[in-house]
Amino acid sequence: MKILLPDRSCRDAGPDPVTVDELLHDLGFDPVEVIVSRNGTLVSEDAVVGNNDEVRIIRIAHGG
Repeated sequence: MKILLPDRSCRDAGPDPVTVDELLHDLGFDPVEVIVSRNGTLVSEDAVVGNNDEVRIIRIAHGG
């Protein structure tokens, strides 16, 4: 699995399937502060990613 981080760096992870929530926790991201896409489609925290997926973690910008 290829992981694209908010700072535009990439990481490779093993092929074992995990939920988005588990992946975010392992990488140290708060699920409230990011959205995640799998192969170009937004997915929820309970979606399963793995194998040949491309996962993009996008930081949510908010303010006033």
